[in-house]
Amino acid sequence: MAITQRWWLRGGVGNITLLRQRWGKRESAIAVAGFAVVLLAFSFIISSDSGSGSDSSDFVPLTLLSNAAQRDAYCLDGSVPAYHFQRGFGSGSRRWVLHIEGGGWCNSVASCSFRKTTALGSSNYMDRQVQFSGILSRDQSHNPDFYNWNKVKIRYCDGASLTGHPESEQKNDTKLFFRGQLIWEAMMDELLSIGLSNAQEALLSGCSAGGLATLIHCDDFREILPKNARVKCLSDAGFFLNEPDIADNATIQSFYHDVVHLQGAAGSLKKDCITKMEPSKCFFPQNMIKSIKTPVFFVNPTYDFWQIKNILVPGSADPRGLWHKCHLSIHNCSPEQIQVLQGFRNSFLKALSEFQQMKDVGMFINSCYVHCQTWMSVTWHGPNSPKIDNKTIAESVGDWFFERKESKHIDCPYPCNPTCYHMDFTGPKLH
Repeated sequence: MAITQRWWLRGGVGNITLLRQRWGKRESAIAVAGFAVVLLAFSFIISSDSGSGSDSSDFVPLTLLSNAAQRDAYCLDGSVPAYHFQRGFGSGSRRWVLHIEGGGWCNSVASCSFRKTTALGSSNYMDRQVQFSGILSRDQSHNPDFYNWNKVKIRYCDGASLTGHPESEQKNDTKLFFRGQLIWEAMMDELLSIGLSNAQEALLSGCSAGGLATLIHCDDFREILPKNARVKCLSDAGFFLNEPDIADNATIQSFYHDVVHLQGAAGSLKKDCITKMEPSKCFFPQNMIKSIKTPVFFVNPTYDFWQIKNILVPGSADPRGLWHKCHLSIHNCSPEQIQVLQGFRNSFLKALSEFQQMKDVGMFINSCYVHCQTWMSVTWHGPNSPKIDNKTIAESVGDWFFERKESKHIDCPYPCNPTCYHMDFTGPKLH
């Protein structure tokens, strides 16, 4: 089954072309792709050859953070951070699920300056309402365990997975606001004031860069909630692998180094990690998970199209464009390219293996060519959703959260799983 991408974000194509002209190869390799693939993917129209049905979730209005000025918490451009909130009902009235939006990172003054002209750096460009689906859906048939919970979508506008610190603004002499940590703290204060403080159960989740933010702030989230509450964290497509690219360059490690040092992110990272290694290496989940005390669940494809395009085969490692067709669709990959992807999968599973034995860790690691899977009903839960061991992602997460049974599901290699949805970018081209 395929999900076809339709690119339609206002001004996106022209702005991305301009970025390529302004930035160097390494900056554009990840930051541009972060906009082109992650930002635009949040605005796509899903079409499936199986017909998954429409989602009946409500549209939820944007709420600007009321305590932003008091807490000095601002997006990259100085605008007020925002979120979407939908009240729970019935048995879910004291249960909460939070979802942190994804959207890549910025690693330089140039890339952050561009980012502040988008919804990923300014609330001025954010949609005034969004449709809740997947893990945020109110439809019980799409979201059996969390449909009636209080739901919050936290908008992402700092460019560093909610880890920026204002001290780095003067150091870098910019007109940018690096306030990710303050945004996190102000956001939690406001949510506590509207009912989160009385939560009986709570799940912090996030997609992509939001999935990474979920891991970074997971224990902080546990700490602010009642001690007798059941509190857990779910990272969707947030397990970014520290792996060299096909030219043996440390592309993603170098990129993360720039992000961490530009925004002073070390102050938000695990202290026992940064005392053992260079702080930017603690931005990688494989180096921080041992320090997380709160139960965590990982949803991740081993053929994550974002990681393949930006970590394994960035443009700088493929100057002749031999991987272009493979990037567009995994069905276009040659046998030799599939072999390289299988090697990446093996590295991914090896990085996960030591955490697989941890009692409180759950996982759903499938073999789909996709990125985030929890925020779309078509991949979260439905008759045609991806399955492992005959379980959907929603069922697997529910089993783990409510401790119904152990939930550690790892798929066989591509192309063995016929239930997979594979992203297909061979439709309208992005130039």
